[in-house]
Amino acid sequence: MTKTRWAWTEIDLGAIAHNVAVLSALTPADTDFMAVVKADGYGHGAVQVSKAALDAGATHLGVATVDEGVRLREAGILAPIHLLSEPPSSTVGLVLLHRLVPALCTLEFAETLHRQALLRETVAPFHLKVDTGMHRTGIRAEDAASFSAGLKRFSAIKLAGTFTHFANADVPNDWDTERQLARFAQVLEEMRTEGVDPGMVHAANSPATMLWPESHFDMVRCGLALYGLHPAPETRTKVDLRPAMAVKARAGLVKRVPLGGGVSYGLTWRAASPTDVATLPLGYADGVHRVLSNSMEVLVGGRRAKQVGRVCMDQLMVELPRGVTAARGDEFVIVGRQGSDCVTLDEVAERAGTIAHEAACSFGMRLPRVYV
Repeated sequence: MTKTRWAWTEIDLGAIAHNVAVLSALTPADTDFMAVVKADGYGHGAVQVSKAALDAGATHLGVATVDEGVRLREAGILAPIHLLSEPPSSTVGLVLLHRLVPALCTLEFAETLHRQALLRETVAPFHLKVDTGMHRTGIRAEDAASFSAGLKRFSAIKLAGTFTHFANADVPNDWDTERQLARFAQVLEEMRTEGVDPGMVHAANSPATMLWPESHFDMVRCGLALYGLHPAPETRTKVDLRPAMAVKARAGLVKRVPLGGGVSYGLTWRAASPTDVATLPLGYADGVHRVLSNSMEVLVGGRRAKQVGRVCMDQLMVELPRGVTAARGDEFVIVGRQGSDCVTLDEVAERAGTIAHEAACSFGMRLPRVYV
């Protein structure tokens, strides 16, 4: 619990270290491991997660934005930090200053990176992003060999790696993933035919790391699984991942609601009998999506309790189950284990109609963190 709020997340850094170890064990001994810590470490805290992952054997870090990379450097992290998509050309100065490794897929960015690296009398490494079928970012697969060969004229930049991203790797034996793998292999062959060394080759995200060993290449990139979350039902029997996030709160108030009494905006829930209702000091500004109103469950006294009424920006209400008493200051678990029961991020996400990735990031918006 924090000193300033009766709502917080608990982040188990031991679980992060465990997950790095079990995921790394799936790959050959010489395979590098990128811990993907974008979105403030999926809501877990990028700096603390990065340090725990590196201590556990991760070799590289992956972020989405230049600002994310800069924050890691300012925290004293020296490991290679990769931008997983090409940033705006206006950020090249920061990229070079903080020794970030950008993804590259356009001539405009290549030219800017070259010019500014020349001015600094340095050679800037980059990784070529290849679109093999996700159609999101990257140079088209059919253009990658000629494009990378053309970059040889820029003496101040260096192709240090080549990578792609799968759209459907969480589906075992998926035809589209097989096709992306085949396209990527063809790209690498064409690059070498053009006299281009692709450098460090990487493609596997979390599900591919667990389900597609042929995609491991020189490095795997794990995001979701790093935090103990499974990308597919099929991975649950393959890897013993440990969830790193719990979300907890203490009751700010417990009151008796009379028969027929309504709760929260719109009075969307009314007591069917005199009922004790606890108010918890967190809401949709803290990641408890409003769509969860009247549908989610939390734990109190080791038992499940229904959330009632509309989730507010800063508060939510819980109906105490029969036989359970609680008072101001008692602990409730929104995500995590209490007694013999557990509410998972997957459960919360499913009830909200979304995915665990979004749920985890949402809880990182405003809640203070306690590292355990």
